[in-house]
Amino acid sequence: MFPERRMRRLRNGKIKELVRETSLSVNDLIYPVFVNEKINEPEEVSSMPGVFNLPVDMVADDAKEAADLGIPAMILFGIPEHKDEKGSSAWGDDDIVQQAIREIKNELGKDMLVITDVCLCEYTDHGHCGMVDFDTEEIMNDPTLPLLGKTAVSHVKAGADMVAPSGMMDGMISAIRSELDNNNFHNTPIMSYAAKYSSAFYGPFRDAAGSGCCFGDRSTHQMDPANSDEALMETALDIEEGADIIMVKPALPYLDIIYRLKTEFEMPTAAYNVSGEYSMLKAAAQNGWLDEKQVMHESLLSIKRAGADMIITYFAKEMAQMLK
Repeated sequence: MFPERRMRRLRNGKIKELVRETSLSVNDLIYPVFVNEKINEPEEVSSMPGVFNLPVDMVADDAKEAADLGIPAMILFGIPEHKDEKGSSAWGDDDIVQQAIREIKNELGKDMLVITDVCLCEYTDHGHCGMVDFDTEEIMNDPTLPLLGKTAVSHVKAGADMVAPSGMMDGMISAIRSELDNNNFHNTPIMSYAAKYSSAFYGPFRDAAGSGCCFGDRSTHQMDPANSDEALMETALDIEEGADIIMVKPALPYLDIIYRLKTEFEMPTAAYNVSGEYSMLKAAAQNGWLDEKQVMHESLLSIKRAGADMIITYFAKEMAQMLK
């Protein structure tokens, strides 16, 4: 005798759609963009098929393509012409990200939410996320905080709608919140990379952003992949300091962390579907080993199911086209 309850009854045709627990929408997507001061034409990132560095005069057109697909937000990463020990090309009024923000806002206004990554790794000649003591090879926490605050303010002055500090410096949310408030940007939200792990999945991003380290790694300030409880402590501190949205990075290897943070804090929660996650699926698809559209959708759906309210993903345009 079969049991009276047959689970397969609800897995046919339109019934399956009626009982579906999780849905993925274009409104869940944030599109990451690399804008490069050193180029005049788009340059494909060799380790990220389909992802390009863009010159500043093409970024608004790219943003419009995303907006036309219904994508509500983008996050900007800048690659400057000049890099130095302090990352001083991060906060100038006419530096690369500030130029890109104005280009996008002049073209699209409120039709595209512009978020900016706030970190120094793309701007320092040593590739680290903050000031460095070269004698001890230490990434110095406290001297970095004013630079992050200054960078965030410069982005918002240029027109950014939200800032997203990613450097994992202790106290960075408080420092940025104070600087924004002191400059009358009380209503600008902060999306904190609250639980950012020291991950090998970032490799292709560092190709795209030119932010490889000249010594050491980022394990002294990014989180140990073995730790889960620590993510709750990191996130609680960022919330206390004024974070409006919390983020987990990477996403797919850390679905348990997304779930824990969403359950614990019930805060708007972002997840970053990072470059390595993108590249490995692209490579498998190009070799005919996986169906690209299906694994793209399944991967992003799993991130949403784990608790993410929004997903930063290099698949944003492709996913938006598929959802339409």
